[in-house]
Amino acid sequence: MAYIKRAAEDTIERVSKMFPVLLVTGPRQVGKTTLLQQMAKIQQSAGVERKYVTLDDPDVRYLAKRDPALFLQRYSPPVLIDEIQYATELLPYIKMSADRTKMKGGFWITGSQVFRLMKNVSESLAGRAGIVNLLGLSDAEIYQEPGEPYQTDAAYLMKRLSVRTPKSLNEIYSRIFKGSMPELYADETVDWETWYRSYVDTYLQRDIRDLAQVADEMQFYNFMTIVAAHTSKPVIYEELAGAAGISASTAKKWLSVLISSHVITLVPPYHNNALKRVVKMPLLHFLDTGLAAYLLKWGNSQALERGAMSGAFFESYVFSEIYKSYLNAGKEPPIYYYRDKDRKEIDLLIYQNGVLSPIEIKKAASPGKTAIKNFNVLEPVTREESFGGLESLKVEIGTGNVICMASDLLPVDAKNWYVPVWLI
Repeated sequence: MAYIKRAAEDTIERVSKMFPVLLVTGPRQVGKTTLLQQMAKIQQSAGVERKYVTLDDPDVRYLAKRDPALFLQRYSPPVLIDEIQYATELLPYIKMSADRTKMKGGFWITGSQVFRLMKNVSESLAGRAGIVNLLGLSDAEIYQEPGEPYQTDAAYLMKRLSVRTPKSLNEIYSRIFKGSMPELYADETVDWETWYRSYVDTYLQRDIRDLAQVADEMQFYNFMTIVAAHTSKPVIYEELAGAAGISASTAKKWLSVLISSHVITLVPPYHNNALKRVVKMPLLHFLDTGLAAYLLKWGNSQALERGAMSGAFFESYVFSEIYKSYLNAGKEPPIYYYRDKDRKEIDLLIYQNGVLSPIEIKKAASPGKTAIKNFNVLEPVTREESFGGLESLKVEIGTGNVICMASDLLPVDAKNWYVPVWLI
């Protein structure tokens, strides 16, 4: 199976040189192990022999849990330990070994269950572990084009024109329908529906049983399907609970399981003292549109593009591409959204360096100026009187984008641009 070069390679190399322990987290089957094994091969050519061991193996897992010290004698650094969440008993011993040897990048570890894993890592490896979050393939990786954290300013977008290839509506929705799992791109003979069915079965039988102690796996599967139908919508726990036939507290618990498994993410609302009417509900996005399409039984990309959820899938696809562009660079995505009690919404906000950049997402090829009509709700954050005269709290409004199916990068006005979706 062909290896697809990952955008996070440089980040992993950099982090590995900074910390004794490198932890790569992410959902199942996104290529964490493949990526690290590929980088271990590169190290091997430089004379570094890195051992590999997976805790998926029951015998190896038994040794790791029963006698962690003996395990680390057998698998001493430099070593790659796969699926560390199955034997978190190893973490204190990894800490002791890292402190003793002082070897940068001595331990490479991977994990799929971030909630439980991160709790143990923060307790055992504080200050010793560099963490890289890996999701499915981005467009930059699939098409092997340069990728970097998304910016809204015109200079950045102009530069992107020379390194991105235009794509049609059908090509975009084929990509949305297929999803982001590397195996579907590395081996074209893999059947999409069979692969996702196996993926969901494995997820339900292994991670869900372990993480949530769910008595009825089919009930959780039904809940996942309902969540997929709510992609790109604000989270209302009572609504999810009512549709799934469970309590609101169970819905909240199960949603946290989907977050910890990297199946979904919640986008926080942007608010400060200048914006009085902001709704505090987070926004939900499925991170792999292919998985969402499978759960909702879309049969092909044409049906998805013509269907009632076409716009919601388009939004989640755009969001996940921007989100991954930051994760792959080793950065925390500075992404928010806006919604107020007057139902005015802005799909995405990128906030960094004191600049707030609004982004609207529209499937249309010519959305018109109405697409930016809500950008002016942010105007109060630019006035120091909104913050009691404290100029230091003012926020600058950056270049706005309307990400859409436009055929070219064009200005909406002096401050905002229509951005073709293939340019992100």
